[in-house]
Amino acid sequence: MEIKNLSQYSNAEKIILAEQLWDSVSKEELNISSEVEKELDIRLKNLEEGKTELYTWDEIKAHLKSIR
Repeated sequence: MEIKNLSQYSNAEKIILAEQLWDSVSKEELNISSEVEKELDIRLKNLEEGKTELYTWDEIKAHLKSIR
């Protein structure tokens, strides 16, 4: 499948398109192993409990530049 001429759309229109595509994917169709599902549940719980540090993209880029 090839998507052509995305440059003709505004960023807002592209975001709406991406949302519509994402929403069209049925959650039942996503086949993940029980191990992956367990890990995702752990990560979500840690996030909800504030046990996970979050970084901005700029912080990540700065860190990667500093270790090169």
